[in-house]
Amino acid sequence: MSTLTLKDGTEIFYKDQGEGPVLMFHHGWPLSSDDWDAQVIFFLQKGYRVVTHDRRGHGRSSQNIYNHTIEQYASDAAELVEFLDLKDVVHIGHSTGGGEVIRYVNKYSNGRAKKAVLISAIPPVMVKSENNPDGVPMEVFDNIREQTMNNRNQFYYDLTFPFYGYNREGADVKDGVQRNWWRQGLMGGIVAHYDGIKAFSETDLTEDLKAVDIPVLVMHGEDDQIVPIANAALKSIKLLKNGKLITYPGFPHGMPTTEHETINKDLLEFIRS
Repeated sequence: MSTLTLKDGTEIFYKDQGEGPVLMFHHGWPLSSDDWDAQVIFFLQKGYRVVTHDRRGHGRSSQNIYNHTIEQYASDAAELVEFLDLKDVVHIGHSTGGGEVIRYVNKYSNGRAKKAVLISAIPPVMVKSENNPDGVPMEVFDNIREQTMNNRNQFYYDLTFPFYGYNREGADVKDGVQRNWWRQGLMGGIVAHYDGIKAFSETDLTEDLKAVDIPVLVMHGEDDQIVPIANAALKSIKLLKNGKLITYPGFPHGMPTTEHETINKDLLEFIRS
C-alpha cells in the first residue's frame, strides 16, 4: 500500500501505476479509487501513467472526521500531485470528484494541469435555491443524510439501482457491480460520508468553471438520475471558456462502469487531441 500523510495528519491511500503521460482520476461519493478500475487498466494498456487516490475518509484512507469539503478535497489532491511531482496532468473526476477537479484546477494546480474532464459531475451547484431555482430540493439531500446515518448498509445497496440505471425497464442488472459499489461505500467512514453530502450538494462551483481556461471535457448521461443533466453539464458548458460537451442518450450516472467502452474511447480521443 502507498500512503501520503497530509499536512493535517490525514493519511491518503493512492495508487501510482504505469509510465507515460499522467492521468489522475478523482472518484465520486461515497466510493474509492477502485471505482476507476475499468479506466485504469484501459489507460495503462495505452501507455499512460495512472494515479488514483481514496479521498479522505473514504476507502483505505484514514477515517478522518474533519474537513469534508470540496475545498479540502482539492487541497488534498494538490498535496498528492506535488508529492509525486506530477506535471502536465489530465485530471478526470466523476460526480463529486468532478467538483474536486474543477476547484483543484482553478485554485491549486499551479500550472501542473493540462486538461480536465468532468463526468456525471456535480458542478455548477446541485441544491435548489433562489439562485438555482431548478436545482434538486434540499429534502432530497436531507433524505440521503437520514438514510446514511440510520440505514447505511441497506441504503448503499438500494442506491445502486438508480445509480446504474438498473431500475429502468430492460436494464442488464449485474449484482456484482452493485456489490462492488456497496463494498466500496462501506469501506469509508460514516462521518465523512454524512458530511460529504453537504459538500457535493451545496458547494457552488460557478466561479471555478468561469475561471478555468485549460480544455475541459464535460461528459454526462441524459438519463442520469443522481445528478440531473439539466442542472449540471448543460449549465457547466455555458460557463467554461474552453469546454466541450458530450451527452449520452440513456446513459446512467455510473456510466464509467456500465458504459466504459464508450466512455474510455471518448476520453482517449480528448486526451490525445
